[in-house]
Amino acid sequence: MSDTFRALVLEEAEKGVTSSIQELDDSQLPEEEVTVSVAYSTLNYKDGMVLNGIGRLVRNYPHVPGIDFSGTVLLSNSDDYAAGDKVILTGWRVGEAHWGGYAEKARVKADWLVRLPEKLSEKEAMALGTAGFTAMLAVMELQDHGVAPEAGPVIVTGANGGVGSVAVALLAAAGYEVHASTGRMEYSDHLKSIGAAEIVPRDELDAVQDRPLLSERWAGAIDAVGGNVLSSLLPQMKYQGVVAACGLAGGHQLNSTVIPFLLRGINLLGIDSVMCPKNRRVIAWNRLASELPKDALHAITQEVSLSDLPDQAKKILKGETRGRVVVNVSA
Repeated sequence: MSDTFRALVLEEAEKGVTSSIQELDDSQLPEEEVTVSVAYSTLNYKDGMVLNGIGRLVRNYPHVPGIDFSGTVLLSNSDDYAAGDKVILTGWRVGEAHWGGYAEKARVKADWLVRLPEKLSEKEAMALGTAGFTAMLAVMELQDHGVAPEAGPVIVTGANGGVGSVAVALLAAAGYEVHASTGRMEYSDHLKSIGAAEIVPRDELDAVQDRPLLSERWAGAIDAVGGNVLSSLLPQMKYQGVVAACGLAGGHQLNSTVIPFLLRGINLLGIDSVMCPKNRRVIAWNRLASELPKDALHAITQEVSLSDLPDQAKKILKGETRGRVVVNVSA
């Protein structure tokens, strides 16, 4: 086993953050329990922020970003994992407070890892990544709160993004009538190909509503946008409708009233994938492996290399990426 590895390294500069691919020594890895040979990582919105130095998510430089990875255990000081085990990591502030997956090796706490389900390859796991994991958590919350296919349509906002596209495919595969909201109508046919029954232009939801209640349209919603879009969903939910909020690409403010909650019994649920308990993680990953159609997953996936990441990070912040971006760390 080589004692060096390639990594995308961020360094602080006068005008922001710079990135370069460097050869690092194993001794530079964090002092944690499990060393993993990373096969793939992925690009999420938060990765885009980290690579562009936005939001003070990273406090200590030099830093190796990448909030997700899949790979094979090389060394372990934990009874939970042994050399050769296939594993996934998402969340736990890896790639922010801890070195992450944009490298050929990573060293992390054993409790942060989940075993790779047998039905998923390492690349497929990262085609899902935090975005797919978050989408599954949102679907699980809708179902746990009684939203069944016969209750009525479910809307997914930001449907061309990572969370949205996986959510559309998951819900459609489970028998729901899925309405997909997007600001990129040129991809309507693609959304229909992965299961959307109706396309809702984002403009319909992006205006501040002047009435506390509107006609009932949806039994459930998975919102990856936030801001005005989330505010517009609430007055249009069916009685006892459920909204799972998991994104803020459209803003962090929520302009609403308590009326939908009091008169229609609407439930607004927050989805956190970063600190999600391990038992819930295992359930979500096993369900992703068994319930998401592989053809839908492959249709929304593209592969890039470490050197492509700076440009891709700018695109994801501008909403110019579609579906899931998988990073082959050895390419």
